[in-house]
Amino acid sequence: MLQITNLTYLIEGRTLFENATLTLPTGAKAGFVGRNGSGKTTLFKILQGEIAADGGDFEIHQRARIGAVAQEAPATSDSVMDIVLSADKERLSLLQEAEVATDPLRIGEIHTRLAEIESHSAEARASSVLKGLGFSTEKQGEPCANLSGGWRMRVSLAGVLFSKPDLLLLDEPTNYLDLEGTLWLERYLANYPYTVFMISHDRDLLNKAVNSIVHLERGGLTFYRGQYDQFEANRRLQMELNNKQREKQLEQLEHMQKFVERFRAKATKAKQAQSRLKRMEKIKPVSALFDEHVSPFSFPQPKRAVSAPLIDLEDAATGYGNTRILSNINGRIDPEDRIALVGINGNGKSTFAKLLADELELQDGRLTKARKLEVAHFAQHQMDKLNPKQTPLEHVEPLMPYDSEAKRRSRVAQMGLSTSRMDTLAENLSGGERARLLMGLITFSGPNMLILDEPTNHLDIDSRDALVQALNEYEGAVLIISHDRHLIEATVDQLWIAENGTISVCDYDLDTYQRSIIGNKSEKSDKTKDQSPADKKADRKAAAALRAELSPLRKEIKGLETSISKLNQKLEKLDQQLSDPDLFQKDPDKAVQLGKDRAQCEREIELAETDWMDKVEALEEAEQAQQAR
Repeated sequence: MLQITNLTYLIEGRTLFENATLTLPTGAKAGFVGRNGSGKTTLFKILQGEIAADGGDFEIHQRARIGAVAQEAPATSDSVMDIVLSADKERLSLLQEAEVATDPLRIGEIHTRLAEIESHSAEARASSVLKGLGFSTEKQGEPCANLSGGWRMRVSLAGVLFSKPDLLLLDEPTNYLDLEGTLWLERYLANYPYTVFMISHDRDLLNKAVNSIVHLERGGLTFYRGQYDQFEANRRLQMELNNKQREKQLEQLEHMQKFVERFRAKATKAKQAQSRLKRMEKIKPVSALFDEHVSPFSFPQPKRAVSAPLIDLEDAATGYGNTRILSNINGRIDPEDRIALVGINGNGKSTFAKLLADELELQDGRLTKARKLEVAHFAQHQMDKLNPKQTPLEHVEPLMPYDSEAKRRSRVAQMGLSTSRMDTLAENLSGGERARLLMGLITFSGPNMLILDEPTNHLDIDSRDALVQALNEYEGAVLIISHDRHLIEATVDQLWIAENGTISVCDYDLDTYQRSIIGNKSEKSDKTKDQSPADKKADRKAAAALRAELSPLRKEIKGLETSISKLNQKLEKLDQQLSDPDLFQKDPDKAVQLGKDRAQCEREIELAETDWMDKVEALEEAEQAQQAR
């Protein structure tokens, strides 16, 4: 489908591609990965003819149609449905020609082709794609001008998916999707009948929707078969083998060099020394392979302890002006809570975040906050608060007015910005660098709680892993709104859901939530289509009763997971103390006691893990029994 040969491209003196070569087979579903700024989007622009390469060439299968998502759908009076239907240029052209054609033979050809491309079912297929991306039937008929930029991006994505090009180019397609939309896209791409080439940093999407990975690194393209986890394992193995080969070559060169230096002056050995010199010239050690450095995230720990609960909500309601978005919110957030807020876009997740961050007023009910509580709120719209004409160093200066420039630079470095980027204007920073700067600024004073609204949209996979590590080291409360399942699974221990005009606490985990979306969506739709309001209410009550039935078991499992985590931390500390080689000489009694404590800790971990496994099995059996009812 796609053949790239010796491609070279430079931008502002920096080499993005150098003799890059790639063969992408027809029908492949390839994830395109690499560090932010390495040139992935640039390659897509070259393939679409928007910019020209400095060297090499590429070839796409003759007559193949290329499809890519536009910046966003136009803000016109055309309906969402009409814009999506117009994305299939061939169908649109044939329909227009059919209205004016007079040649009977040509009219027959037109209608034959329309039948081949299933023109009669176009609206149904377009509607199916739009529903998958979150557009209700009513919303599909709305003018595109009524939609926000994020929703217009979804219209553009729907258009290119509907047109089914032979080569589908997608650049971070989940950035404007919620978790439900991401799960639908994952299934759609896994079953897509043609070739997919997709830039993505969503680990779960790359594990479930593609069958190969193209890795961009140091100006070269490498094709790996398999999903992302397989790519990561294969690349790690390749690095180890490569570096072992390099070590052997360097040892061989060192040995020969010593021989030459020792015997070069001796007449009897001069010939052998010259021979080794020639062999040394021929040996070209392979380049060392290593992971590119990724800057860590660092969140200051809360500077002051505050009493629990941090936030308590009772029948709370909020909205914009006279429009109420959320009501009947009940719940509490404690100092060590880790919460993921999920739900379909438009159901009030960001509105709730703004309420907690004092960016929206409470319209009704009660919201009580702990005294001296400090909340840091990260949201995409807040990126606009950065001054585009100031450098990161200048952004930090008002927060450190009496500190030296060295200390200010040290603080910017902790945000993950290199020395060269500290003096770069914010408008010239990448999206990931601006996200790092904003996170560093809002957490500068050591808040008690972080609210992160889609924090990973501009981060590559390694930076997302660094964010996971920083969040797990942070000791305050965390509320995350994200479609990144890896981030949620690795950092939170409870789910809240935005639906039906309120926010409620989920009694189930992310896996169960995903299964409910994937497995029950169509079934629920069919079942409730003809139900009366009373029947629907009864179903909701029954579902709530079933969740309540299993709630104690789920809480026990979460409690055991917390206990196991704390015991493992205790075990690590004991191991660190026992690793002191002088301990047994300085304080043998303490060493003996530490050994006993370690043995006791291991026993407690074993008992807790056994109890956890028993309860997880019991929960799975109970869930299966519920589904069978």
